[in-house]
Order: sequence, then structure tokens, then C-alpha cells
Amino acid sequence: MTGIRKYWIALIFTGLGVVTFAQHEDQQQPEQATENHDKTSSAETGTISESPEGDSHGCGHSMEEKEGEFNAGETAVHHIADANAIHVVGDIYIPLPCFLYAPSQGWTLTMTSAFHPGHHGNGEVAKDGYVLVHGSIQRVQDPTFPKGEVMVSEPTHDTKVVNGKDKDVYYVSVDGKCYELDKKTTFDGGLMGGGVTSFYDYSITRNVFTMLLTCLLLFFVFRRAANSATRTHGYAPKGLQNFIEPFYTFIRDDVARPGIGPKYEKYMPYLMSAFFFILGLNLIGQIPFFPGSANVTGNISVTIVLALLTFILMLASTKKYFWEHTLWMPGVPAVLKILILTPVEILGLFLKPFTLLLRLFANITAGHIVIMCFVGLIFIFGKAGTSVGGSIAGAAAAIPLSLFMMTLELLVAFLQAFIFVMLSATYIGMALEEPHGDHH
Repeated sequence: MTGIRKYWIALIFTGLGVVTFAQHEDQQQPEQATENHDKTSSAETGTISESPEGDSHGCGHSMEEKEGEFNAGETAVHHIADANAIHVVGDIYIPLPCFLYAPSQGWTLTMTSAFHPGHHGNGEVAKDGYVLVHGSIQRVQDPTFPKGEVMVSEPTHDTKVVNGKDKDVYYVSVDGKCYELDKKTTFDGGLMGGGVTSFYDYSITRNVFTMLLTCLLLFFVFRRAANSATRTHGYAPKGLQNFIEPFYTFIRDDVARPGIGPKYEKYMPYLMSAFFFILGLNLIGQIPFFPGSANVTGNISVTIVLALLTFILMLASTKKYFWEHTLWMPGVPAVLKILILTPVEILGLFLKPFTLLLRLFANITAGHIVIMCFVGLIFIFGKAGTSVGGSIAGAAAAIPLSLFMMTLELLVAFLQAFIFVMLSATYIGMALEEPHGDHH
């Protein structure tokens, strides 16, 4: 226990050091921005800027103006969001492959290093009209924007009303001319604030990289455990096999058999895969430095796919008895079936995947946000680095709270993986249910 406690304390201090270093960089930026602004004339006068920083007054407001006082909530949401590059420390980023498609210009294949990511993950170079903003790729809408690699200003922002809603819009400038940026297509029709835009991003993002890494680690773990089981057949398991087998027997005896019934064996591969995949992502997401910190199961797109897999498997397993009791229950007056019971049962059928995706998404996201907000106490009490005493007081409050929350998150990582497979097994078992006795 002492070794584990020291390990978590080391992780917390590492995370605090990263945030403090980033905050130190933030304090230096306003002076640089002021110097660049002095060298730049207004875009309205038609003059060309002497610096790639451009003119913030002609292209909305600078990122520093947007930040203002430290906002723990916005900072937390920014850190758990997906990105096209992996942030290590300061202005150091690990580049990832980018596969971008715009109907008007076709495919663009590159790496995020081509954008020269720097302060806050903003790119200093635009490539074929694509720009890196806060680590995420956006695209210039204007078709007259220069092709190839072009030096651009630090991105600026503004808020405008679109369809009755406030929308944050980003800009970059080249030679004093402002260009509005488009975010990637999300296909949510505006439900989550996105929709169809001018380009599609099929890149390997930080979340995708973490999923691939988790799958690779799980493959090696289970391959080694399987080889060990083959070599020691008939003997007591040892090592990694001894560590993995209790998980398997637990899922089999306490989840699959009670939830599904006699036909549980053919569903074990899916349940075990879902359990270890979710658990692996939850655990690797708690590492506050590379290759961890990705909020994969806190991304609703990932949980939607996992929930849909369970839903499709459940529908593929249904029997006549299931649909009979869902659409037209025997022994119930037709009026009640049509007006109340059948609509409620159909609604309940489609609510099942929502219970899976929302529970996993909300719990993991909430844990990450709370930890980031606790770390943010250092900068709230320290007035963004101007008060040393406040920073010390904030650290004294943030460290024990973060340690407690990370311990709780470790429990939640296992608990949410278990709940997901338990509900999946229950739903599949309901679809396989047979008539009991003299039901008819």
C-alpha cells in the first residue's frame, strides 16, 4: 500500500507541475502579444502586418482576451476534449496522422507537426487551408485562401448568433486579411453544437490513438495469459494467468450465467471484450501524462458505439416470445395495448442503449472534470499566479482532494466496466427469455 500511495502522490505532483509550467507560459504570452500588436497596423487601413500575429482587432478578439480570469470549468472541458495532437508538456506535442477530406478540394494527408503546434496547441502554419486551433483541426471557409503551407497569425475568436444560438467562431489572418474557420463535421444536426460543415476529419486523434494502444496492450496481455494456460494445463495458474482468471470467472459466474441463462457461453467473448476494453480505457485515462490522460469513455461518440453493439446483439438474439410481449401482450385488453402498454414497451426498448451510453459517459466525464477543477484551485486562490500565498493555499486544498478523487475514480473505472457488461447481459437475457410453464 505504501508503494501505491507514493505512486499516486508522484502522479499528482507531476500533473501539478505540468499545469504550473503551462500557466507560467500563459503569463509570458500577454507581453509577447503586446509587442506584436505594437508592430501591427489595423487591417481596416489596408496595411500589411509586420508579424504573423496579425491584427486581433480586425479578426475578433485575441485568445488572451477570451481567457481573462482563470476559468476552472472551461479549462477542465478543454483538457478532456479530443485533439489531433497529444500534448506532452509546454509547447511539446506528439504529432498524429491527419486524414482530411473537403468536397471542394479532395483529400489532404499530413501530420499535425506540419502545422507547427505551439502555444495552447495553436498552429503557426496553415496547410491547404487547414489550421490547428487548440490542438483541433479547423478549415478556412474562403476558397481564395492560399494553398500549400502559409504562415498564419495566432487564432482569434468572436461570438456570433447562428440560428438563434451563440456560436464561437475562430479566425486567422494572412497579410492583414481575416479568414473565418470551420469546425469539423460532426453529423449531430446541431444537437451537440455541431453539424455538417465544409470538411470531414478521419484523423487518428488522441482518443483513437489511446483506443489502439489499449487494444494492443490487451492483445499482448491475453496472448501471454493464453500461452501460459496452454503450457501449465492441469496445474494451478501462475503470474499473469492467475491475475486474469478471476476476472473471467467473475464475469462468467456472476454476470453471464445469471443474466443470460444456459446459452451464456456464446456471449462470453463479447462481454469479456467489452469489460476489458472499457476497463483498460478507464485506467489508462487516469494516467496524467503520456500515454494517458485521454478521456475516451467520457466521449459520447465512443459510448454510443459500445451501446449500439449491445443493442444490435440484443435484437439479433430476440425470439418470438420477446416480440409478443413487447408489441402485443397476451391477456391484455386491446385498448390498453394500443394506448399505453405497447408505446411504453417500444420506448423502453430504445431507452436500453441510452442507459448504457449515458451512465458510462457521465460518470467518467464527471470524474475527469472534478479532478481538473480541484487542480484549478491552485490558480483560483493564487489569482492566476500573481499570489504565491494563495497558490500555496490552493495546492494544500487541491492535493488531498485530487488524491481522494483519483482513488474514487480508480473504483469507478472497475465499477462502470462491470455495470456496462451486467446491463448488457441482462438485456440479452431478456431477449432470449422463453415461455415459463403453462403460460398460454
